[in-house]
Amino acid sequence: MREYSWNSFKDLIFRNPAVVDQDPHVDDGDENTERGNWASKREYILSTIGYAVGLGNIWRFPYLAYKNGGGAFLIPYFVMLVVTGIPLFFLESAFGQFCSQGPINVWRAVPLLQGVGIAMLMVTLIVSIYYNVIIAYSLYYMFASFQSPLPWSSCFSWADSNCSDTPTVYCNVSGVVVSNWTLENRTCPSSDMITIPMHSPSEQYWDRVALQRSSGLDETGPVVWHLALCLLLSTMFTAAALIRGIKSSGKVVYFTATFPYVVIVILLIRGLTLEGARDGIEFYIGSQSNLTKLTEAQVWKDAATQTFYSLSIGWGGVMTLASYNNFHNNMFRDSFVVTLTNAGTSVFAGFAIFSILGHMAHIYKMPVGEVVKEGFGLAFIAYPDALSKLPISPLWSTLFFFMLLTVGLDSQFAGIEVITTCLQDAFPKLFRSKHGLLTITTCSILYLLGLPCVTRAGIYWVTLIDQFVASWVLLILVLLEIAGVCYIYGGNRFIKDIEMMLGNKSFVFWLWWRVCWFFLSPCIIVAILVWSLMTFTPPSYGAVKFPDWGVALGWSMAVFILLWIPIIAVYKLMRAEGSPWKRLKSLCSPSEEWHPYLDIHRGERYSAEHCRHRMTPKHTPEVNVNVITSSYSGQ
Repeated sequence: MREYSWNSFKDLIFRNPAVVDQDPHVDDGDENTERGNWASKREYILSTIGYAVGLGNIWRFPYLAYKNGGGAFLIPYFVMLVVTGIPLFFLESAFGQFCSQGPINVWRAVPLLQGVGIAMLMVTLIVSIYYNVIIAYSLYYMFASFQSPLPWSSCFSWADSNCSDTPTVYCNVSGVVVSNWTLENRTCPSSDMITIPMHSPSEQYWDRVALQRSSGLDETGPVVWHLALCLLLSTMFTAAALIRGIKSSGKVVYFTATFPYVVIVILLIRGLTLEGARDGIEFYIGSQSNLTKLTEAQVWKDAATQTFYSLSIGWGGVMTLASYNNFHNNMFRDSFVVTLTNAGTSVFAGFAIFSILGHMAHIYKMPVGEVVKEGFGLAFIAYPDALSKLPISPLWSTLFFFMLLTVGLDSQFAGIEVITTCLQDAFPKLFRSKHGLLTITTCSILYLLGLPCVTRAGIYWVTLIDQFVASWVLLILVLLEIAGVCYIYGGNRFIKDIEMMLGNKSFVFWLWWRVCWFFLSPCIIVAILVWSLMTFTPPSYGAVKFPDWGVALGWSMAVFILLWIPIIAVYKLMRAEGSPWKRLKSLCSPSEEWHPYLDIHRGERYSAEHCRHRMTPKHTPEVNVNVITSSYSGQ
C-alpha cells in the first residue's frame, strides 16, 4: 500500500478518495464530502413527500373512492398501505441510504440483477418525458385562467355546433323517446332521463383549443406551439431548481411541497360554502358508502394498485433521494411520515374535489355521478367546468392549476435527479464536477423528446406511454427487487445492514417486516400483475382506439425496458470467471464494492480484513488480495 501523510489519512477516513472530483456544490458540513447530503432533514422529508404526492393523488384517488364504495374503499386502501406500501417504501429507503448510491449501483449487492436498476432508470426517463408535458398542460391552463370570463365558461367562437352550455336530455316514456327536455324545466324522472351527445364548453376547449386534438395517433399534425412554449417553460423551471442538485431543489420544495396543501384547504373551505357540496361529499365518502363493495376483488386490486403507484415505488426515486441522507438517519420513521402523509393527502384532496363537483351537479340538476371523471377528464374538463360556475372564477382556477403545477414539478424534480444521480455515480470523474451542465443537458434532451407529445396527436402519445410504461412494468421491477434483496442477497443480511444504521432491534420488531417482505408484499404484487395481464385491454383515449402499430409500439417500449435485465445478466455471466455455476454464484453474492460509502461507517462487517475472508478463492480463484485492499481503502 502507498505511504499516506496525516492529511491523506484524514481524507481516507472522512472522504472516499475513489472519486477524485467532488461535487462543487457539496457543503463543508456534509457527512459525505463526495456526493453531498441534504442540508437538513426537513428538505429530505419535503422532497420525498413532494415526490410521492403526485397528480394521481388529486385526479385518481377521489374517483377510485367514489367508484369503489366511497368510505368503504378506505378499508382496503389502508390495509394495502400497511402490507405493501409502507414495507416497500421502507425497503427502498434503507437500500439507497445504506450504500449512498442510485438505483443502478445499489445492485452491487446482487450484481446479477443490475439490469433492474437500469430498467428503473429507463422507466423514469420515459415517464419524465410525458410528465413534463402534463406540467405544460397545467401551465397553459394557469395562464388561460388570467382571463375573465374563463375561456371555457361558455361556447365562444372556437366552439362548434355540438357545444352546449346546458346539458340537454331526452325523456324515455315507456321505452320511447318522446320529447326534448331542458334541465331548467324538466319533469322527467331521473331513471327515464337520457343525455344526448352534446359537449360542454370545457370539453371542447380542452380538445379544440388546448390540445387541438387530431382524430387519432395516425394523424400527428404540427406542433401545438402554445404547448411547446409551456413545455419549454416547464423545462426551464425544472433545470433552474436542480442546477445545484439537492442543494437547490431542497430549498425550492419548501414552497412547492407545501403550497398544494394551502390551495387544497382554500378550495375545500370555498367548496363547503356552496350549494350541493354536501351531495358531492356524500357521494365521495359519506352515507353513499357501500360496504358490500368489500366483497369484490376489483376493489382490493384498485386499492393495492393506487397504494403502489402513488408512493412511486419501483421508479428509483425513493432510493435516489434516500442515498443523500446521513448514514445513521432514521429512515424507518421517515417511511411512516411520508407514506401516511401521502395517503392523508389523497383522502383530503377528495373532499376539495367532490365539494365543488357537487355544486356543479347542483347547478346542472344532475346526479353527482354523471359529472365525475378521472385523470385528464377530471383535471382539465370537469373541475375547470365546475370552477367556472363560481364567483371570481379566474382566481379559483388560477389557484387550482398553480397547485397542479407545483405538484407536478415536485415529482419531476425527483425524476430528473434519478437520471443525473445514476450518471454521476457511474461516471464520477466525468460528471460530478459538472452537475449544472449535466442537469441542463438532461432537461434539454427531455424537452426535445417531449415535442412529439405536444403535437396534435400528443395526448395519444401521453396515454400510450402512461398505459404501457407506468403500469405493470413497474410490478415486474418491484417483484425482482424484492426477490433480489430478500431471497438472493438475504433478508437477514439486509436487516443487519439496516441495524448498522438504526442500531440493533428485537426479533419481534423485525417479525412483521419479514412477513411483509418475504410473503405478503410479493404475493400481492404477483396477484396484481397476473390480474393486470389477464384483463389487459388495448389502450384508447375516450372513444378513439389506437391503431395496431401504436399498440405494438407500446409493447415495444415495455419490452425495451425489461430487456435490460437479461442483457446485463448475460453480459456479466460472460465476463465472470470459472465454471457456469461459480459464475452464477459469484454474481449472486455482493461485489467488493458493496458497502457503506464512507470508511468510517463500514465497521467490522465491511472492513478490508473481513473482505479478505469473504472474497475467498472459491468465489474468485485468482484474486489479488492487494487489489481488494486497495479497493476498500480507496486507492
